Amino acid sequence: MIRFNVPPFTGKEMDYIRQAVENQKICGDGEFTRKCSEWIEERTGTRKCLLTTSCTHATELAALLARIQPGDEVIMPSYTFVSTADAFVLRGAVPVFVDIRPDTMNIDETLIEAAVTEKTKAVVPVHYAGVGCEMDTIMDIAARHHLYVIEDAAQGIMASYKGKPLGAIGDFGCFSFHETKNYSMGEGGALLIQHEKDIEDAEIFREKGTDRSKYYRGQVDKYRWQNYGSSYLPSELNAAYLYAQLEMADAINEERLNLWNQYWRELEPLAEAGRIELPFIPDYCVQNGHMFYIKNADLEERAALIDFLKENDILAVFHYIPLHSAPAGLKYGRFHGEDRYTTRESERLLRLPMYYGLKEDQVSFIAGKVKEFYGF
Repeated sequence: MIRFNVPPFTGKEMDYIRQAVENQKICGDGEFTRKCSEWIEERTGTRKCLLTTSCTHATELAALLARIQPGDEVIMPSYTFVSTADAFVLRGAVPVFVDIRPDTMNIDETLIEAAVTEKTKAVVPVHYAGVGCEMDTIMDIAARHHLYVIEDAAQGIMASYKGKPLGAIGDFGCFSFHETKNYSMGEGGALLIQHEKDIEDAEIFREKGTDRSKYYRGQVDKYRWQNYGSSYLPSELNAAYLYAQLEMADAINEERLNLWNQYWRELEPLAEAGRIELPFIPDYCVQNGHMFYIKNADLEERAALIDFLKENDILAVFHYIPLHSAPAGLKYGRFHGEDRYTTRESERLLRLPMYYGLKEDQVSFIAGKVKEFYGF
């Protein structure tokens, strides 16, 4: 069976985990956490990076820093993972879903402003498949309406929009290092902070509401409870695993892009014949090979293709069920405007196997079976 995903592994992970154990520092904010954070800061240009226990928790931290309050509204796409909305629902806010663009599967930037009300506090663009949203338009809307921009860049590390790294454009950016992502620590994430004024509060919220980070830097003689907060620090063991991959980030990125381009070349004739659609990458975006998907004619055709591939030992999967149609989405959020594309496109999209270590002959086999399904 060709699996849909295999967690990345470079070979140094176990050595670094052993080193963390030998350092006798396996809780948060040790040597490997520092190395990972500095790497992200250097590669993205963000003012501060804080590793977290998940991208979900990074988004929760962003909601705290944006002072989201009960009754506030937060604009986002419905075609996203539940964590995008959860972080704000936990603060008592209302997710306001708007439709997506059918080409990139990202939030339709032309529909955002009409969804703004006096209660709107933030916009959350989700960079689907590592392809950037139309951030110039989004940032302009946010500036004119005094809104926070919190980038859900869970899939966006090593990708960019007009030369700007995803996650480092808005007020806050959130990365994921889940096992399904390009670089992994099993479970983990990172919060990218753009403004100096937010850093101290972020450290306090992340450290159970204390100024412990200042204590470790020698800035205070003891740490105290300063505010509300929680424990968002990942273990050094997780950070050690991640750092082995960040050291090889360029090589991993290159391999994934090569696999992505191979899929495209081998399936392009099928797309030209009008049997499937392939991903669209705007000229101003640089993607990261996070995902290769195709679009089928409809839900029934997709289900049949999934079954056919499974019969041929290939695991392909669909993605999100739009949040506005889920029980919690109906309870906590609302959809602004017309759902022209969100549901329709979500029912057509099929993700093919993509991971570091996937072989070229496996990609050819998968593409060949897709073409066989269509009698091509």
